[in-house]
Amino acid sequence: MGQSKKLRMQLDPLDRKLLMLLGGNARRTNQSLSDELGIAPSTCLSRMKTLKEAGIIDRFTIDVEPDALGFPLQALISVRLQPGARHLMAKVGEELRHAPEILQFFVLGGAEDFLVHIAAKDTEHIRRFVLDWLSANPAVAGTQTSLVFEHARVGPAV
Repeated sequence: MGQSKKLRMQLDPLDRKLLMLLGGNARRTNQSLSDELGIAPSTCLSRMKTLKEAGIIDRFTIDVEPDALGFPLQALISVRLQPGARHLMAKVGEELRHAPEILQFFVLGGAEDFLVHIAAKDTEHIRRFVLDWLSANPAVAGTQTSLVFEHARVGPAV
């Protein structure tokens, strides 16, 4: 959903609490949510539907530990585009969506243009990713790689 559509809906305290509960466990039953919120199950379902339609709830996902899939190493890679390549940001972003190593990436304002979070088998895997997906792209001016030693997930800011 577009950012502007998300901003048109005002969240009340009940919506915020519902989002907080879902952020802690998106698999909770409607009954357990409605019980904790002190509302009827039908009201809870209606709130969920409205939040989905407004784009506030985009999707329900699971977090899988990359290590369990054979990718024990994670890295954050800052990417800076060539000064004359700003018009290619959308194209570079679309290309990054297809790299299998990428867990998530951010389009930034400031000195760096992208921050890419990847999972890899080892440092050679990271090196190959940087060379093949980033340095080989003529729009990319430079990269800086930082290894992730620990990653903590926190709840939603509601």
